[in-house]
Amino acid sequence: MTDRTLADRIDALEMRLTYQDETIEALNQTVTAQWKQIDALLRQVAELSERVREAEAARPAPANEPPPHY
Repeated sequence: MTDRTLADRIDALEMRLTYQDETIEALNQTVTAQWKQIDALLRQVAELSERVREAEAARPAPANEPPPHY
């Protein structure tokens, strides 16, 4: 193997490594943004569930009255 071939292979590997580093960083940023969004949505669902429970607890109980046609 000549020095030039070895140098070309090293250059190709370095370029590939750089590309992979950039790709990994972009994927990491995407995953981080998605987790932030998922966390916000989970908090929102929990809040809405609590509001539904409160609304169900606050509604008046049905009266045991006969229907109006009796």
